[in-house]
Amino acid sequence: MANITFDELLEAGAHFGHLKRKWNPNMAPYIFMEKNGIHIIDLHKTIVKLDEATNSIRNIARSGKKILFVATKKQAKEIIADKVGDIGMPYVTERWFGGMLTNFPTIRKAVKKMSSIDKMEKDGTLDYMSKRERLQISRQRMKLEKNLGSIIDLTRLPAALFIVDVQKERNAVAEARRLNIPIFAIVDTNSNPNLVDYAIPANDDAAKSIALILDHITAAIKEGLSERKVERDKDDEDDEKKAPTKTRARRTGPRAQAAAEDNESTEATTTTEPVEVTKPVEKVETVEDKEAEESAE
Repeated sequence: MANITFDELLEAGAHFGHLKRKWNPNMAPYIFMEKNGIHIIDLHKTIVKLDEATNSIRNIARSGKKILFVATKKQAKEIIADKVGDIGMPYVTERWFGGMLTNFPTIRKAVKKMSSIDKMEKDGTLDYMSKRERLQISRQRMKLEKNLGSIIDLTRLPAALFIVDVQKERNAVAEARRLNIPIFAIVDTNSNPNLVDYAIPANDDAAKSIALILDHITAAIKEGLSERKVERDKDDEDDEKKAPTKTRARRTGPRAQAAAEDNESTEATTTTEPVEVTKPVEKVETVEDKEAEESAE
């Protein structure tokens, strides 16, 4: 993955901050100068912070965990949907529902409701309902798809959040901080960088600036996913080469000796010599025997 350059950030307008009267004093270390009442962001520090964020987010992706992207402002909606949808990560672009993280089981129920409606459409259950009921269910399905369709694959809490505009997404930041979920964010001069774990100082209002930073973030995630795939394939090959052979463990100790003696005694009893069976000898009558019987009579 190629590192971002100073000229790329400059052309994208990532150095433009907000008006001086709207600034947050915590952003002072990242401000280069003031010009015409507007703060200018130090892009050298932006490059350093972006490299730190990409390295950390690559490791998270390599571990196979999900990263939730949050951007509900107009400039970032389409950019997030296009770039994040390609890498298979969940995202929120319409509205942040209160409790989406802190009350995650309830959100999962709403997602399951959407899946149950899809199942009803496939098995023909909706055909037995009235036209009014079908219309209500279809409207409910469209509403759920609009708000929660992008997190349908999020079966557990995300490992990290990536936020565009910390000031606007304050509810998402508060819930993530409460659950100790790491936060990556594009932070402008009117925001507090201390609220997030990985702050990327840059212009969060310009579409070009957002797209440029997201390109590098998504590239890092793709790299982490590919590394994970290579590692899993290598592990599978090693398992095939080292296929375990079923061998019976040899027992030792007093119990093993007793068992061996029992086996020898049973073998001795079962391997006895066969007994010869002799037929009874028939008694042959002689002439003297017949005379003795006649005299007795």
